[in-house]
Amino acid sequence: MANALGPTIDALWRMESPRIIAALTRMLRDVGLAEDMAQDTLVSALEHWPRDGLPDNPAAWLMAAAKRKAIDRLRQQQLHRRKHEQIAHELDEQAMDAPDDSDRLEDDIGDDLLRLIFIACHPVLPLESRVALTLRLLGGLSIEEIARAFLQPEPTVAQRIVRAKRTLAQQQVAFEVPRWDALGERLEAVLEVIYLVFNEGYAATAGQDWMRPALCEEALRLGRVLAGLMPQAPEVWGLLALMELQASRAKARLDARGEAVLLLEQDRARWDRLQIARGLQALERAQRLGGTFGPHALQAAIAACHARALRAVDTDWPQIAALYGVLATVMPSPVVELNRAVAVGRASGPQSGLELLAPLQAHPQLQGYPQLPAVRGDLLEQLGRRAEARQCFEQAARLTRNAHEQAHMLARAAACADEADA
Repeated sequence: MANALGPTIDALWRMESPRIIAALTRMLRDVGLAEDMAQDTLVSALEHWPRDGLPDNPAAWLMAAAKRKAIDRLRQQQLHRRKHEQIAHELDEQAMDAPDDSDRLEDDIGDDLLRLIFIACHPVLPLESRVALTLRLLGGLSIEEIARAFLQPEPTVAQRIVRAKRTLAQQQVAFEVPRWDALGERLEAVLEVIYLVFNEGYAATAGQDWMRPALCEEALRLGRVLAGLMPQAPEVWGLLALMELQASRAKARLDARGEAVLLLEQDRARWDRLQIARGLQALERAQRLGGTFGPHALQAAIAACHARALRAVDTDWPQIAALYGVLATVMPSPVVELNRAVAVGRASGPQSGLELLAPLQAHPQLQGYPQLPAVRGDLLEQLGRRAEARQCFEQAARLTRNAHEQAHMLARAAACADEADA
């Protein structure tokens, strides 16, 4: 019975643990203690359910059991009697398996989830700690899974999470959604974390995997949750649109041998048209809410140009180049300029792309960035300057830490050598 229930409990925990941790954090005002108590609740489920059977409403069982543990903790701490009685009264109205209270508490749970997202992504934490804590608290991922996804030692990830929770407690970070005047900056930090998780899944920076689908799925799930909690925030919809549109290409990014396939060479029949439709709907909503020029919405609009082209030759490169020009003013970045050079090279010819690329060659942020020589190699190859292109692809192969990307760059270098010898 225990083995039979294992996958069910694991799947349920992935879905329900963020809600439980959020509710407990509101009660206990300590995210670390809330997570510990949530884990205790999971242990209780693993002890009771194989013996007693799966409850009629497992989610309600978990939430009620977790809150009872929190009440016991509050009693031990001898909190103010009025606060104690208020929370205890709320709990006493729930039966362990009572499904009716779930609907009544849904609004509070939604608020709690939003607060938890802003806590996990709080700017007081280093970026890598925000990512790890978000995946742990909101994704329900184990330390082993997070470490494997980012190719880091488990003790490093565990210490990072412990330090993050300690920092939140020491800084007395409030369990609340920021006030309106601070919301923009804090929301930007939240979106940055979610997109970083997605990007690591979409194009792994290191290791043997070209993609890590679990991270893409986790980021998409968080994006959808956030859109449900903040339906009037245009950049939330912009980010969701961007992730949906990029993820729609996942099945076409590897060939039958597991080798990487470039965007323009992908079999577009393998793109997920339903996911593209969801992405376009999210983009339309972002634009309708006034977010046309938000950085994520602009990137989504670029992805939409690719999604709408049924063949690579139908791609609207002038529009993409124009969108990158706007993005470069909204979100100045050498990486944006690098992508703009690619688009201009396609729209106006590779020589125009090289001219835009020239000032980026010495940019300090792009030193050691494998995409810089890769893009230059691509433009040079289009111009027939294959010997120079080969050197660029070899340089890109040396710089990348991803095995698939390295193999791809070496293959392009070899192809340039073959063409030059022909």
